[in-house]
Amino acid sequence: MWGLLLALAALAPAVGLGLGAPSASVLGPTSPATTEATGSTTAPRSSPAQPPRKANATSEQHVRIRVIKKKKVIVKKRKKLTRPSPPVTAKPLVTTSPSGTLNPPEKQEPGCPPLGLESLRVSDSQFEASSSQSFGLGPHRGRLNIQSGLEDGDLYDGAWCAEQQDTEPWFQVDAKNPIRFSGIVTQGRNSVWRYDWVTSYKVQFSNDSQTWWTSRNHSSGTDAVFPANSDPETPVLNLLPEPQVARFIRLLPQTWLHGGASCLRAEILACPVSDPNDLPPETQALGSSDPLDFRHHNYKAMRKLMKEVNEQCPNITRIYSIGKSYRGLKLYVMEMSDQPGEHELGEPEVRYVAGMHGNEALGRELLLLLMQFLCREFLRGDPRVTRLLTEMRIHLLPSMNPDGYETAYRRGSELVGWAEGRWNHQSIDLNHNFADLNTPLWDAEDDGLVPHVVPNHHVPLPTYYTLPNATVAPETRAVIEWMKRIPFVLSANLHGGELVVSYPFDMTRTPWAARELTPTPDDAVFRWLSTVYAGTNRVMQDTDRRPCHSQDFSLHGNIINGADWHTVPGSMNDFSYLHTNCFEVTVELSCDKFPHENELPQEWENNKDALLTYLEQVRMGIAGVVRDKDTGLGIADAVIAVEGINHDVTTAWGGDYWRLLTPGDYAVTASAEGYHSVTRTCRVTFEEGPVPCNFMLTKTPKQRLRELLAAGAKVPPDLRRRLERLRGQKD
Repeated sequence: MWGLLLALAALAPAVGLGLGAPSASVLGPTSPATTEATGSTTAPRSSPAQPPRKANATSEQHVRIRVIKKKKVIVKKRKKLTRPSPPVTAKPLVTTSPSGTLNPPEKQEPGCPPLGLESLRVSDSQFEASSSQSFGLGPHRGRLNIQSGLEDGDLYDGAWCAEQQDTEPWFQVDAKNPIRFSGIVTQGRNSVWRYDWVTSYKVQFSNDSQTWWTSRNHSSGTDAVFPANSDPETPVLNLLPEPQVARFIRLLPQTWLHGGASCLRAEILACPVSDPNDLPPETQALGSSDPLDFRHHNYKAMRKLMKEVNEQCPNITRIYSIGKSYRGLKLYVMEMSDQPGEHELGEPEVRYVAGMHGNEALGRELLLLLMQFLCREFLRGDPRVTRLLTEMRIHLLPSMNPDGYETAYRRGSELVGWAEGRWNHQSIDLNHNFADLNTPLWDAEDDGLVPHVVPNHHVPLPTYYTLPNATVAPETRAVIEWMKRIPFVLSANLHGGELVVSYPFDMTRTPWAARELTPTPDDAVFRWLSTVYAGTNRVMQDTDRRPCHSQDFSLHGNIINGADWHTVPGSMNDFSYLHTNCFEVTVELSCDKFPHENELPQEWENNKDALLTYLEQVRMGIAGVVRDKDTGLGIADAVIAVEGINHDVTTAWGGDYWRLLTPGDYAVTASAEGYHSVTRTCRVTFEEGPVPCNFMLTKTPKQRLRELLAAGAKVPPDLRRRLERLRGQKD
């Protein structure tokens, strides 16, 4: 696989599929150029040879360009630098041909983990470059998968780019301590408007940033020229012929797309090394004391792990499937409760959903870790976990899009890129695939029909959405049916690629508006829920952290209204709120969508308390049972309305309900068909709840008469007299 990857990367730029990739009409369907390291120079067929660079050593290496279909690559010839003996050597991972080009082995394995450019463990101060076009294209922006803002030229552009007149550009990273560099992953510039990427580069190393040596071809001894990118988004891995121990690493672009600039995003693969005095290697504090399975799990491994948790804690766990993916993989859920398999009266149902986008892998692993942790701590008698499992029923769906994840997993954490595996196997973005219930509700509100004619809750599915040929993914249908079967109260949808919690509405009310603050009637509750998670997430609370990409969410407490970020019609958050009783937010867990395995322990520690604390918020507000006054039985589908909040909830089949509310006094009305409505005041305090708020409803005379006639019984005298009086009033 790696041999094929490098062979493709050696080709010239091709049309990419990621954000900012040029269309075929811009670059044409064929590769513009191919570069080869040789002992002579041949001018491109469609352009004169480029002038040589200023000599800086005693020997020089030349480049030959082959141009296809009028596209050119800018070529810069650099003479070799004097190279001291490297401090360490290893068995070469790459061999060379007689012409000096790299011959990849049958399979390349990255081996060393990432240094942390993408995950931000490498700080901005550790980057340096020969030049930069602007601050927004400075070296600190040369991080793998970093995303630009909506406009080029701002402070958050999509790569490091050298100045156009810089004839010998370089990009440098300081590892702070000696480390064994083993490989480099590169991308081009992320941009909607520009097409810039490096097509080949050299690599240098230093211990003092003054004396440098170059990575050499193993057999020929010449400077190694590494093939880079053929589009802006696809990550390309190059392993060094010999790993090098040094403090600094420098990338020297040799060629780049004609008409563009020398731009790149990168990740450096590096392993810690032992101290010369035999001290253990210095590593950052990445770890957790919890003895959990910290690794990435494909479908088979995930299923095995869930089974192991179930066998370890059979009395509090149950595994069930809510359906299948397009390719037939089951959507497994782990249920955790002291009474698994049944809804207990008065006990709320909560859920976590992860893996809606298959390449956003951290949420999947966090839920697998959470189920292990809850099982282990329950067996140990932890009071917090015991209370969670006895007072609520928890449902964990670690992989809503298993097909997409399998695609991403095969590529690996550093090579999957920003988009590959995001969609399901039908190329459907599941986060845009739920029914748009916002539009019919808002249209009814504009016509003055809500709530007396059109309800403000449980908005029905549009007709078009239920048709057999509707573009609805099987994964989406499975989740909708799951929502209907279980009276969920609280949920969070775990994503990746940012550090922020977004809350409904996700769709802007103004048609075609890209961004617009669009709060729900329960804005106070959603802001509270979002703040709880963001306020207990370690990284979100780090005041020194830099923004992931182009927005600094820390300025607003690391929460944002979804529509005020970017509009998402048909989101699961909006659907959950409008079609069911469930309040749901989206948690963007990390800057890196697919963190390396060695980062999982720290990511668990960053999110563990937030995951538990968020579940506990289901106790916020009021809860109770709506019963028939005569029989004492619970009334299903009774409506709970809170004065001043234009969004109601309904009771479950046993008559129990939960209404999330922030502290305050509320006039609450319970109503049901065939019953007289009852209103009472319920006070929500800052004390841990939920506050009991029960209702006893009396049947209307008409309802009593219906039931008696249906049962074949005689009408009681008091009811008959009352009905006669009502008829007389009408006359």
